[in-house]
Amino acid sequence: MVISMDVAKHCIVKPGSKLRLKHRDPADTFGKKRDDKRHQKILGRLREMQHLLYADKRYSLLIILQALDAGGKDGTIRHVMSGVNPQGCEVVSFKAPSSEELAHDFLWRIHKSVPSRGNIGIFNRSHYEDVLVVRVHDLVPKEVWHRRYRQINDFERMLTDNGITILKLFLHISKEEQKRRFEARMRDSSRNWKLSLPDFEERQHWDNYTEAYEEVLHRCSTEWAPWFVIPSDRKWLRDQMVAELVVQALDRMRLKYPPPSVDISKVVLE
Repeated sequence: MVISMDVAKHCIVKPGSKLRLKHRDPADTFGKKRDDKRHQKILGRLREMQHLLYADKRYSLLIILQALDAGGKDGTIRHVMSGVNPQGCEVVSFKAPSSEELAHDFLWRIHKSVPSRGNIGIFNRSHYEDVLVVRVHDLVPKEVWHRRYRQINDFERMLTDNGITILKLFLHISKEEQKRRFEARMRDSSRNWKLSLPDFEERQHWDNYTEAYEEVLHRCSTEWAPWFVIPSDRKWLRDQMVAELVVQALDRMRLKYPPPSVDISKVVLE
């Protein structure tokens, strides 16, 4: 099936450009309508491509998901990757660094979690927390987090030079939508566990996080690893656009099945 390139055109952050998130409508649909039948076809294509990636074993795909609380990272993983073979897919969630991780440079724990060849790796939050939360909460001096932009770009360039395609997705929601999702979780006893006091407290820093994300999108959207801003107030659109971008990334690898390890013409089964 043909995957539309409109997704990339609408959502990409052009390297070197500055943007204001207020100019990217988190409820935008770009004129698209919900099409569950088409979405299932795209997910089917994703399953096929993942199988091919796993067989090919030359490349890997790293999907980086960043969002404010309730932005939909877990939901995106659950819905978009629902049919892939878990044997070839790794999900890593980065929490506050441990004492061991703090004893190393900030990219140490990230590098060892990069997917191996043939696999899809998904980062639920990532190394970008080290220029986001540390900036908003003043956890390290400015001169420390400010030079991390360059270090991140160099790190990602090294990964892409070694056969790892990086797909960076910022799931963009409005403050009003975040409130609605928090309220829905409060009403649903099966989802209460997802709430914590820091989630509510972080809303007080909404403007500071917005500013920090805008700086990330400006400084770390590169030719080798551009950022995509995905309007995420509507979950169906979020899932559809993310699935299309993942399939596009896999298609660009020009994957192929390796030759058999034995001469099948000479195999005799008795």
